Amino acid sequence: MSGLSWRTGWRIARRDLHLGFRGLRLLFLCLFLGVAALAAIGSLTAAITQELSDRGRVILGGDIEIGMTQREAGLGDKEAFRQLGTLSETIRMRAMAQRVGRGGGQGRGDAPPAVLTELKGVDAVYPLYGALALRDGVYRPMDADHILIGVALADRLQVRRGDPLRYGAATFTISDIIADEPDRLGEGFTLGPVAIVSMEGLRRTGLIQPGSLYATKYRIRLSPRYDPVIVRQDWEKARANEGWTFKDRDRAAPGANRFIERMGQFLSLIGLAALVIAGIGVSNGVASYLAGKRGGIATLKVLGATSTDIARIYRMQVGVVALLGIAAGLIVGAALPPLVVAIAGDVLPVSPGFRLHPLPLLASAAYGLLIAFLFTFPPLAKARTQPAAAIFRGAVETRTGLDRRSIAAMAAAGALLVLLALSTARDPLFSAAVLGAVAAVLLLLLGLGAAVSRLARRLPRPRRPLLRLALANLHRPGAQTAALIVALGLALTLFVTLAGIETSLDAEIRNVVPKKAPAQIVLDIPAPQQARFRQIVAAQAPEAQLNIVPVLRGTITAYDGQRVADLKDVPEGAWFLRGERGVTYSATLPEGSDLVAGQWWPKDYRGPPLVSLDAEAAKTLGIGVGDTLTVSILGREIEARIASLRKVNWDTMGFNYILVFPPHTLASAPHSVAATITMDARHNAAMTRALLAAFPGVSVIAVGEVIDQVGTILTQMSRAILVAASVAILAGIAVLVGAIAASRQARSYDSVILKTLGATRAQLLGGQALEYGLLAAILALVALALGSAAAWFVIVQVFDFGWAPDWPIVLATLAGGALLTLGIGLAGSIPLLSVRPANALRQV
Repeated sequence: MSGLSWRTGWRIARRDLHLGFRGLRLLFLCLFLGVAALAAIGSLTAAITQELSDRGRVILGGDIEIGMTQREAGLGDKEAFRQLGTLSETIRMRAMAQRVGRGGGQGRGDAPPAVLTELKGVDAVYPLYGALALRDGVYRPMDADHILIGVALADRLQVRRGDPLRYGAATFTISDIIADEPDRLGEGFTLGPVAIVSMEGLRRTGLIQPGSLYATKYRIRLSPRYDPVIVRQDWEKARANEGWTFKDRDRAAPGANRFIERMGQFLSLIGLAALVIAGIGVSNGVASYLAGKRGGIATLKVLGATSTDIARIYRMQVGVVALLGIAAGLIVGAALPPLVVAIAGDVLPVSPGFRLHPLPLLASAAYGLLIAFLFTFPPLAKARTQPAAAIFRGAVETRTGLDRRSIAAMAAAGALLVLLALSTARDPLFSAAVLGAVAAVLLLLLGLGAAVSRLARRLPRPRRPLLRLALANLHRPGAQTAALIVALGLALTLFVTLAGIETSLDAEIRNVVPKKAPAQIVLDIPAPQQARFRQIVAAQAPEAQLNIVPVLRGTITAYDGQRVADLKDVPEGAWFLRGERGVTYSATLPEGSDLVAGQWWPKDYRGPPLVSLDAEAAKTLGIGVGDTLTVSILGREIEARIASLRKVNWDTMGFNYILVFPPHTLASAPHSVAATITMDARHNAAMTRALLAAFPGVSVIAVGEVIDQVGTILTQMSRAILVAASVAILAGIAVLVGAIAASRQARSYDSVILKTLGATRAQLLGGQALEYGLLAAILALVALALGSAAAWFVIVQVFDFGWAPDWPIVLATLAGGALLTLGIGLAGSIPLLSVRPANALRQV
């Protein structure tokens, strides 16, 4: 008989393929879940980054932005800005909004007396791009007596349009409520709701004083002849020593871009790991399907069908189902992002509309095809290469091993899979580490499965029949011990990983509040009036503890002779090189810091500039004691020698600075001071009123509100991880189902023989329960170790949090996961108990 044509092969494959994909449903489900997860994550990440790019001008507020803190540009610089196009100037600062009663008293209800806000002064041409949307009217440039406020501020202070509102020395009338601030995302992280006044109105408040903390931004709508990137680069080179910050419309919100890209990569790797795990379920499912087709395959071979004909027929069947599963996954994955955006609401930085993104869909399809090929190839290769006699003996004799051609094809598919993962990754080394870890876990579990089979074969036979049966099931011909260990091991490992991540994030949220956290942080206190400030605090809360520190802003412009502006890429983890950071001076070691290298300067030091640097920052930059660091403060560069390194305890909720100078270096620069007040929370309202009455320009931050914001962010991260990990857990369960399906025929045969010999259903089920229980007991410690290591890596290395799992919860989750997987295994065994002996024996 000559080889079958493709048309004839397809006719046989189509007739043999059940309309409901009976036997191949697991293949469809595994590929559908994995591809849908990858497509959804990739499409959502692409949608958000594309939206950020498309709205770059609106988010930034111009084609380029030049920013500086605690100062404004000179007249010459402003004129140079105007030569490039239309210039818009804004000043943004933290300030307290105070309710004012119409009769001069306090406002209505039980609203707080004042709220920390982001007060923004804008000029007449703001905004250059987009529109400032208002609740009731249309935005027009304001005079110095009116103000626009955000919805959150109106709700907290219980004020409305037409009510008075005080900032500093000025009282404004609320003109309208802000519905949408076009450049809100470009402003970065804020601690309070926004309020907008004119530049004249901002100056009327008296809040801008020497040393006040405020940010000035100059947005430019460039003339058509200018390229934003080139203009930004030219200004960066020309003013590298000024401490200015520069952005262009292509990277209007770099922080949001970095977060979305990293989170997207992390979630994509989880999805890819889930797809790889599901691949094992695919392999088991196809093996089970082909085992059920054993008679048909052997008959075709006896009738003269070649190995190529067999491979063609069943590859077409598997290929059709795989393609349908991948296609369904792509459709669902492409449709999910709008649903996620609708559910997430304001959690996401932008709300992109529906749009197909070909690259992530193509990458997801490629992953699905490679996984399908890689994991369906072994059972198909065995069906192709085994002779008819070996196939008929397959129920009682298992042949292992693949021919060289099959091994080479699988190796090529595996290499392509790794190459695709690394080429599409933002951080190839990180992706390689994750994929390597997944591969190592799978190999470890496979090796453990082989070891368990060999050990079970050598152990003496127990006297109890059920235990003897359970032990024999681990090494008998056709046993799926390795597959079951991989399935149970992955499922239990994923449960432990998820529990470790969840409980560590919960601990991080709890630990945001140290045992002795300050109740309030007060900013912009006039430096000459520290004594008066202490008196007011003591009058309101005599037991209060104060920590007062000077506050300046500075930019690291060079380290160890290397100019930051000349770096092609900022070193990983060197977030403090991006823009200005807090700087202070102190004669003694600051609270919340531990000296780890070098020496602290004498209290009366008046020599050349020295600086104390955070030890982690020094490690990131590769510098240490004795090296030089150049910092630009208020436009003046200070080259200082590193005198010491400190371990900064960032979780104290106090003042922690990367850079600390001796007083002699900075004391003459214009600056304000800030203070933490540790006291009973019941004094908060009275303390806020007293401080604002004496110092209208100060900003009072309630630490509890900051903690709530941080807790909300961590909770959102935890939920995102939970959703992504759920796909991996479903994949692990699919592997378990596949392993059970792969051993279905052999177990059916055993069940019939044992029932014929008088075994009851309870005894058969008990034997399998003992088998799964033995495997679960063996795997418990392995899963605990592997899952804990994976959770530690995510918490410590990916998110840079503290490793603090709740071990009782982790162990309880492990026990619950074991019971769940055992339940699934036994549930899959129940149909075998009702198999009629006559029917089963006819199929053997």
